[in-house]
Parts: sequence; C-alpha cells; structure tokens
Amino acid sequence: MRWPWKRPTANGRLVVSWLGQTLAYVHSRLGADGLHEVLRFGVEQQGSDSTKDFIRRLQALGFKGLEVCAMLRPEQYQFLQIDAPAVPPEELRSAVRYQIKDMLKVPVNDVALDLMRVGDGQQQKGTGQLFVVATANTVVQEVLALGEAMDWNLSVIDVQETAQRNLQSALAGQDGRADRTSAALVLAAGHPTLLTISAKEELFYTRRFELPEDFLLAPWGRDGDTDLSSPLAGSAGDDDKTQRFLIEVQRSLDFWSRSWSSMPLDEVRVYAGERSEDLSAWFGVQLGQTVLPMDVSELFPGFEGGAHREKALCLPLLGVLLRTKGRKL
Repeated sequence: MRWPWKRPTANGRLVVSWLGQTLAYVHSRLGADGLHEVLRFGVEQQGSDSTKDFIRRLQALGFKGLEVCAMLRPEQYQFLQIDAPAVPPEELRSAVRYQIKDMLKVPVNDVALDLMRVGDGQQQKGTGQLFVVATANTVVQEVLALGEAMDWNLSVIDVQETAQRNLQSALAGQDGRADRTSAALVLAAGHPTLLTISAKEELFYTRRFELPEDFLLAPWGRDGDTDLSSPLAGSAGDDDKTQRFLIEVQRSLDFWSRSWSSMPLDEVRVYAGERSEDLSAWFGVQLGQTVLPMDVSELFPGFEGGAHREKALCLPLLGVLLRTKGRKL
C-alpha cells in the first residue's frame, strides 16, 4: 500500500487516520533542525453531518490539497506473522495469499496485502518469517475516497505497528540505545492496546490486547497514596480484569525472553496519556523491568496541550512522519 514518495509541500504534511467517522490528524512541517514541528493536531467527528458537510468542515480547516499520509488503526486490518514460503521472489505474494486464506476474516480475494520480514533477517534460521498486513479492499477504498474528495496528494498508507516501531526506535536513538531491544505499549481508551518490540529500527514482535474498561481511570499511584505493589484499587471484578491484562503483558515479555535470549529487553516505553508516568511506575514494579513514559516532546515540538483522549489518538500518527523514504512499511 505505497505510492511514490514525494517531497513535502511548503504547507507541510498531514497525517490522518479515518475510522468510524472519526478523523484524527497531525499537521506538521519539517524544520531546518530535522525535527517535525507539529502545527496542530486533533480529532474531527463526522457525527450527523452529511459527507458533503463534513468535507466542507475539513476544507475550512485548511486541509484541502495537502501532502498526506494515512495510517490504518488495528481495527482496520489483520497483522499476521507466518513462516516465509520457500518460493522464488516473484511467486512470494501469491504463495502468501494462499497460505493465509484460512486466517482471514474476509475472503482472500477481497483483501490488499503487504509484506515485511520479521526483524532484520539476521536472527532467523532457514527461510525466516514474514509479517503480513491484510486489509479489506473496502477499507482502502474509504481512505482513498476521502483523499479524492479533499484533493489530497496521498503518498502512503501505513499501519500502527510500524508507526509505533518508528517512534520507539527514534526514542531509543535519542538515548543512544538504537542497537538495543526495546518494547513499546500504547494505550488509548476504546481501542486495542498495542505492544511492539523492536531493535535496530526493525520490528521483531507485536501483539494486541483488549484494554479493560475504565483501566485508564483507575487510581493506581495517584497522589502517592496507592501501594504500587498491589493490584489497582477498585472492585474485585476490576482487579480481576486488571490482573488478567497484566498477566498477558507479562506473558508476552516472557515469550520474548525465551524466544530471543540473544536480544534481552533493554527497556519498556509506555504511553497512557496523562497517566503515562503512573502506569510506568506501576508496570515497573509489577513486571520487574525498566519502564519509562513514552515522551516524544523533544522529537516533535508543538505536540503539547490538547484533550488527552485526542492526543492519545494522534500520538501514533507521529510515527508515520518518521517513515524512511522508500521503506516497505
């Protein structure tokens, strides 16, 4: 799902996601220092507006005719990991399509596929493994239709796993740890929680979790009156859900440690909006890992303020801005 990469226009670049009549966006420009300055970000709901009225509203924001990249949310595609078929390169895509047909939620002929290798291709034995992005054609068509209505120069359609990889890789590089292995966990209410593990700017592992209802409203670590070594305060049912969530995260990290013993996890980055520091502290105790908040302020000047729910939706979009020219996913 790639188009020829073009230089950003003088008006900067717009990165968007479009899901459930909700448009999240980040409008930025590349500064002389190489940083992406965020001009504005936010969320626009179509609500009861007709398509024409919604397009007019977006045009009034000055979004018509911009250089645009789109990012799909995890709800809009499947992200599969498979053994790479032992076939010639020219036969790979058709072989993968046949191999995954029973894993898909929609008929195989109704999906667009993109492929990328797992990791750096150096750690796996034999033919290695592939990540496969399978997106219903109707999802892609909806994004393209919005782009056409807005007269966008739509150059790339990316996915959240690779955008998140870009963010955590940039943070690791900022700390001089680009060659080490890091994990990132991004939480947003009402959306799947996404875990990614990367090293040397490559994605090695990913998993999605269902976030317990009201998890981000729980009072763990707040005002210093909660024991971080104890489950979150609340009803017994809430505690059960929280512990199950914690156990699943721990299982994923344990799986990584067993499967990739030569690449020990250096740190975990967590984003949970205004609760990022609280959750980092709680996870650090519970998981026995170095857990830090995912703070991207130095990488993206201007990404400040705004409603926390909107900011949580916009944060992954920043990773698309870090996409390397010509890179597959």
